[in-house]
Amino acid sequence: MKTRTSLSLIISGLLIIFSPGTTSAQEILTLEKALEIAYQQSPSLIQSKMSLEQSELSLLQRKASLKSLFQFDLSPFNYSRSSSFEEISSTWNTYRTMSAGGNFSITQPLKWTDGTLTLSNDFNWQDAQNQSNNLTNTSFSNRLSLRLNQPIFTYNRTKIDLKQLEFDLENAKISYAMAQLNIEKTVTSGFYNVYQSFKSLTDAREAFESAKQNYEITKNKVEQGLLPKEELFQSEVTLANNETSLYSAETNYESTKDQFKQTLGLPLEMDISVLTNTDITPVEVDQNLAIKYALEQRMEIRQKQISVEQGLFDLITAKATNEFKGNISAQVGLFGNGDKVKGAFTKPEDNESVGVTLTIPVWDWGTRKAAIRKAQIANENKDIDLAEYKKSVVLEIRQICRELPSLVKKIEIARKNVENAERTYDISVEKYRSGSLSGLDLKNQQDQLTSAKTEYTNTIISYKLKLLDLKIQTLWDFQTNTSYLPVDLLK
Repeated sequence: MKTRTSLSLIISGLLIIFSPGTTSAQEILTLEKALEIAYQQSPSLIQSKMSLEQSELSLLQRKASLKSLFQFDLSPFNYSRSSSFEEISSTWNTYRTMSAGGNFSITQPLKWTDGTLTLSNDFNWQDAQNQSNNLTNTSFSNRLSLRLNQPIFTYNRTKIDLKQLEFDLENAKISYAMAQLNIEKTVTSGFYNVYQSFKSLTDAREAFESAKQNYEITKNKVEQGLLPKEELFQSEVTLANNETSLYSAETNYESTKDQFKQTLGLPLEMDISVLTNTDITPVEVDQNLAIKYALEQRMEIRQKQISVEQGLFDLITAKATNEFKGNISAQVGLFGNGDKVKGAFTKPEDNESVGVTLTIPVWDWGTRKAAIRKAQIANENKDIDLAEYKKSVVLEIRQICRELPSLVKKIEIARKNVENAERTYDISVEKYRSGSLSGLDLKNQQDQLTSAKTEYTNTIISYKLKLLDLKIQTLWDFQTNTSYLPVDLLK
């Protein structure tokens, strides 16, 4: 079987290379090369990678925001001039003020308490003048303070926000890995579609050439009076039908190649052909192991588990609706003031403040209760969805494991059918040449041979695609007996 298949592979390759319309610029693709091109140029995979990078940057941005923020605010110059009426003296007073100042602050978010600690220093200069009586006041001030703002009696929003972003990143990694798997499945299916259409074209060419030869034989015999003219008419109809089938096969082959080029992200004007290995080595699959690998490694299951965990955060958020909560605000510092610069730093005065504020809900008309119940129902629904999805995974694996041995048997039967059809057709040709078989019967034998070859090709490809489906469904390669998880997810 392998020797015959290998020979068929070589012949198919030569037919591809030397088939009509082939140019020296034609790109011959193996499945491995097609996958490599798709990983680099597939638009859907590129978009998925962009989403992954966005999630990575979002998490990086949020982590960076938890580090100390150094900030300097500067007001280089402010000027104001205004007039006011003094009722007691019945006069108008004009005021002119010039000021400048700056603030330097260091803000440190507290991840573990969801609070904020701020160290700041304000330095200001002001020159105020009452132009009505020419009174001028110049002052310099400096305020150094340390402030703490700490929420109490509520959940830590910072930690949950970080965890959500980590889940988003994990989801993005999983989506990217799944996109890679989908690309492999799509490319492999498209690759074999091109191969199938090429095999159909090859079979159509063989049938057309045979019909031409038979037509010439029939024509000679009719001219010699050995066959009635009806046989020539039937032979002409058969030749015309085969020519139409050949044209349809050529059109389908070109259309299938265009679709495949679009999948790979290749220019549509590029001429391609495929070269594949149709050797089959049956793989023994332990159904229990396949189910175990699928339940442990399927990325869709992990995504649903993440959804369940995120649902717990939604419940925490719902419980915080109209919640009883508070806030502690404390500040200590030094304040200095004087008419000279150094006066702002000599003999500074202490400044302290502390305060507690509480938010006490009285009546919210059931808003909080409804929000909590809504979140609980959503979480229950996610639990059910996860359980049902695991069942569907088990059913899919069982179905594949049942189909694989059946496909192996079908391949062997299809191979024997091709051999029998070839022998029968060769015998029919000899009978036709000797005049003991009609042209219609020969056509039927030719159709049976073409159908048998098509069925054999389709069965082999079905087995290969089913093995790929098993690998994607379980994330385990039973041909190499290795895990199929991306490296990042394994870590």
